[in-house]
Amino acid sequence: MATWAALHFPTPPPQAPAQLAQQITDLGARFNGRAGIAVRDLQGGWTATHDGDTLYPQQSVSKLWVAISVLDAVDQGAITLNDPVTVRREDLSIFHQPIRDHVGRRGYATTVGALLESAATRSDNAANDVLMRLVGGPDQVRTVMTQKALGAISLGDEERYFQTRIAGLDWRPEFSFGRSFWQARAAIPQEIRRQALEAYLQDPADGASPEAVVAALDRLQAGDLLSPESTAHLLGLMAASQTGPMRLGGGLSEGWRLAHKTGTGQVMGARATGYNDVGLLTAPDGRAYAVAVLIADTEASIPERQALMQAVTRAVIEQHQVLSPLPADDAPFAPGALETANVGADLSLRSGFPAPSPLP
Repeated sequence: MATWAALHFPTPPPQAPAQLAQQITDLGARFNGRAGIAVRDLQGGWTATHDGDTLYPQQSVSKLWVAISVLDAVDQGAITLNDPVTVRREDLSIFHQPIRDHVGRRGYATTVGALLESAATRSDNAANDVLMRLVGGPDQVRTVMTQKALGAISLGDEERYFQTRIAGLDWRPEFSFGRSFWQARAAIPQEIRRQALEAYLQDPADGASPEAVVAALDRLQAGDLLSPESTAHLLGLMAASQTGPMRLGGGLSEGWRLAHKTGTGQVMGARATGYNDVGLLTAPDGRAYAVAVLIADTEASIPERQALMQAVTRAVIEQHQVLSPLPADDAPFAPGALETANVGADLSLRSGFPAPSPLP
């Protein structure tokens, strides 16, 4: 039976290692833009943050919560991953949507599982929108998020409606094809577009705090959000992600693994918004860390944004070596090949860049 002292003076949460906590603070403070960072040790239970409780725009990071809603429906027996789905031209979305290339006059015959894979590993906006409608729409996804007590994590709308509002436009079906959206956006007076973007950044409908994101990733890894089968399936999709290899993954050392989800928002001039990566870093010995780096607003270059994320990854790895030092006869970790990969691969996400093309 709990003692009076235990009931009235609960044990405080463990504190993050001071060196890592200072590194995270310094990285966030020195960055040229507004960035939130959180690192959670899934074994030790501590969290190190910079601006960890502020809401940041998620952009495609929110596809994680849609995926959880889909797999929750699978767990409840409402749908299966093998259920057939026909995607038609009127179902298409905006920006990056690889399945668009397969949708002809008679539509595209696919499955729930294939749509989930495309949304999770390729950040396919059309696949995500179709899945959201399949489970009951944004409100149903929000209901699942509330039921699972995800905390300070919100959901916007289908990408086609959400992204056009951010640009100061109303959705039109022709935005799914060619350069129609970019032409319409370019015709908007710059002040109207700037006001729409500012309104979004001040109160993002898809806002999430870095602390809440890493807490949710912790619970996902622990099997607290989905069945064991669905948990393994989603973690596998995150590990197979093809987007943003030079973000968190650019700082990996040999033997480390990353399961993650990126997000990329719209660009206005030199100003980039919603440049994100969140995921689970797993050491060679199996110890795991949930990491979230969310950049709300910056004029820093893409390599500079990637460098921030890579620095967070390296800081975690360095701290892990302190917590779990290698045996004396083992070789030290060597820099991974990801660190020298082509940074251009990071540009193929859905964003404000013109004419996005499917990832290879």
